Amino acid sequence: MTFARALKWLLVALAAGVLGVAAYSVWVVCSARQHTIATVLPRIRAAHYALAPSDLTPRQLEILLKVDDPNFFHHGGVDLSTPGAGITTITQGLVKDLYFEHFQPGIAKYKQTLIAFYVLDPLMPKEEQLRLFLNTAYLGRGARGFAQAAHIYFGRSFQALSEDQYIALVAMLIAPQVFDLHKHPARNAERVGRIKRLVSGAYQPRGLMDLYYGKMDPEAQKDLPPFSYFASYYQ
Repeated sequence: MTFARALKWLLVALAAGVLGVAAYSVWVVCSARQHTIATVLPRIRAAHYALAPSDLTPRQLEILLKVDDPNFFHHGGVDLSTPGAGITTITQGLVKDLYFEHFQPGIAKYKQTLIAFYVLDPLMPKEEQLRLFLNTAYLGRGARGFAQAAHIYFGRSFQALSEDQYIALVAMLIAPQVFDLHKHPARNAERVGRIKRLVSGAYQPRGLMDLYYGKMDPEAQKDLPPFSYFASYYQ
C-alpha cells in the first residue's frame, strides 16, 4: 500500500470516528433532554425538600460555593478554568445522581459533561439546582442533604448549626469517608481550618485541582477520590 493510499484510509477512519462521536453526542443530548422534560423536572418539582436556598445565610452560601463550586452562578454547567473548582461542578454532580445508576469514569464523564452543559443547566434554573443539591448531596452515614446530616452528626436542626458545625459538614462533601466527623475528627477539623482560610482569602487555590488547600497525610490519600489529589501543588 502506498503512502498516499494509507493516508487516505487514515483520513477516512478519522472522519468516521468524528462523525460517530458527533452522532453519539447528539443522541445523548436529545435523549437526556426528553427524559428531563418528561420525567426529571416534574418529579423534582413535585418533591418536598427540607431545605430551600433561602434557608442558607449569605455567609453559608459563600462558604458552600467557595469550596464546592466557586463559579456556580456564572458557568454553564461545566467549569474547567476556575482555580479550586475541580472537574465536577454542582450541576455535573446532580447529573451523576439523576441520570446514572452506576457511574464509571471514562465515557460516562463525557456523557455527564454533555448533559450538564446542554440539558440540565439550560432547563433547570440555578436556584433549583442549588435546592436539589442541598437536599440530596451525600454526606456519609446514610445522610442525604444537609438537614439529615445536621441531625445525624449533631443531633440538631440545620438552622441550629453553628458556623463551625456547618463548615464541618461542607468539609465532608468531597470525600465523606475520609473527613467523617465521627471516625476522623482530627482530619475534619484540619479541613475546617483550611476552609476558613480559603473563605477569608488567606489561601488562594493554586490551580483547578487544588481541592484540599494543603498536603494530605498518606493514609488519607488512599481513600480520596481518584485523580482529585495532586501533591505537586503543595511542594
